[in-house]
Amino acid sequence: MDIRVIGDEVESDGDMGSTYHSGDHDTTQTVMENGNISHKTSNVMSGQRRGMSGVAFNKSRQHGQGNYSDNKEGHSHGVYDRMHEDGDIFMTQDNDQGSDNRTQSRVSDIDIFTVDINDDTGWDTDLEAEESKEIYDSSGRATYVEACKRLGVVPASYYVKHMNDTFLELKHHGLGPQGTKAVALSLVSNTAVLKLDLSDNWLGQYGGHAVCDMLKENCYLTEVNLSDNKLGTTCAEELSEIMIHSNTLTHMTLSGNEFDDKTAAYFADAILQTQKIELLDLSHNQFGETAGLLLGPAISENSSIKVLDLSWNCIRRKGAMAVAVGIKNNIFMKKINLSWNGFGSEGALALGDALRNNSVLEELDISNNRISTEGAVLLGKGLGVNETLKVFKVGQNPMQSAGCYAISAAILKNPNCILQDLDFSDILVNDDFRTLFEQVKEMLPDLKMVDGGDDVRPKPKVKVHPWVKLLAYIEENQLKLIDFFSKFDKDNSMSVTREEFAQGIQESGINMDRYEVEILLNELDRDGDGEINYRLNQNMQSILSKCEMVVGRSDFAASDNKTIKDYS
Repeated sequence: MDIRVIGDEVESDGDMGSTYHSGDHDTTQTVMENGNISHKTSNVMSGQRRGMSGVAFNKSRQHGQGNYSDNKEGHSHGVYDRMHEDGDIFMTQDNDQGSDNRTQSRVSDIDIFTVDINDDTGWDTDLEAEESKEIYDSSGRATYVEACKRLGVVPASYYVKHMNDTFLELKHHGLGPQGTKAVALSLVSNTAVLKLDLSDNWLGQYGGHAVCDMLKENCYLTEVNLSDNKLGTTCAEELSEIMIHSNTLTHMTLSGNEFDDKTAAYFADAILQTQKIELLDLSHNQFGETAGLLLGPAISENSSIKVLDLSWNCIRRKGAMAVAVGIKNNIFMKKINLSWNGFGSEGALALGDALRNNSVLEELDISNNRISTEGAVLLGKGLGVNETLKVFKVGQNPMQSAGCYAISAAILKNPNCILQDLDFSDILVNDDFRTLFEQVKEMLPDLKMVDGGDDVRPKPKVKVHPWVKLLAYIEENQLKLIDFFSKFDKDNSMSVTREEFAQGIQESGINMDRYEVEILLNELDRDGDGEINYRLNQNMQSILSKCEMVVGRSDFAASDNKTIKDYS
């Protein structure tokens, strides 16, 4: 192979020996050994630009597909020439079969040994688009403003100011269904709010569904209050599913939403299957006996709820007994509120059994449940052996002092009792109870008790006849009867009209109501002519006799006068 140098171009044919570039360019030595080509470059020089001629190149290419040479049958199929022009290098390939085709490829003028091929920052091409950085709106503010525009509602300024608070309190804001939907849409992506209070916003079914959709997506809220929002039956199923599947919600308050027996099945499923809910408030709804029958077995099997509120419903009879049985078997609940239902004596019997067997419950409220004295005795049987109850509220029940006495006697017989608060609100108690409770206090010095006060009924006031009041006034002012009447007689006719007499009584300051004045007038005006004749005659004598008959005698002692004055 012969090597020829023409200007800056190197041509070769035949076997390759060594090649040199002339001029101010690199000097390259190409050596052919055993069919392989190796290049050595030295004497680095450059013109206006630095390309391949400025590289210290010492690399050997070995046999293989894509190498400079192919040793097959001893022929060299790929012989490369190099051309330098204005500081750039072009590589041409001559086919050993004599083809005139020549392919040129531009070689980037970079130092291939000083570039880190793993460093992407070293590349600068027009193909790389600049990535736009979007800031994530963790509060949902932009979403809320957009939702308000779309729904045609005025944004709630309080919500905008507090949407980054951990506890967002929006109760009594009158949001309505549309306003609530705008809030719900923004809360889907909100990561700051952990506790949400939307009570008393009149959400209705439409707003309730919007909140339910939000709760299915939001994974940060732990406590939600939807009280007094008229959610009705249609939202009950969705709320049940949320309580079952949510991994974050622990407190759910659904008081005052008109849930009735038709929705009880959904809430029974939620109570039975939830693994996260710790507080459930279903008070002030319309659950009845049927609801109690459904909720009772669910309460029995629940393993997460610690606080349950079923107060202000209509649970009674068999429903009340079913709930009590559920409490008996439950081993997780700490606090239960059943006040303002209708448990009665049947429910009290079941609750007494629950207190006897439950070893977890710490607070029970059964105020205003129609529990009589008999029911109190039944409750006492459970309290006589219970060792965990700390707060027991049975106020506003018709158990009277005897029922309070029965419960206190049961506590006194239980040496392991740990009661701290005992509530007998609005129940009058007598001295027998007070004496017994003093012994209870000696056993449990920290026990606090509230009752309705002493059962001491005041004696009714003796109703004083108006004649007695009139005579007491006359005696007190040292008047005669005729003098008293003459005060009303403007024309000195020895008679007064009914109107004049009534006005005179009022002006005198005698404590009489209009009915008592009417009694006096009827006695004095017997003929019904509207005139009272007070002349000292038989008529006046009859008046004096009437006064003496009422009082009992004609003369009065000082004590009698005092009594009359007190009643007058």
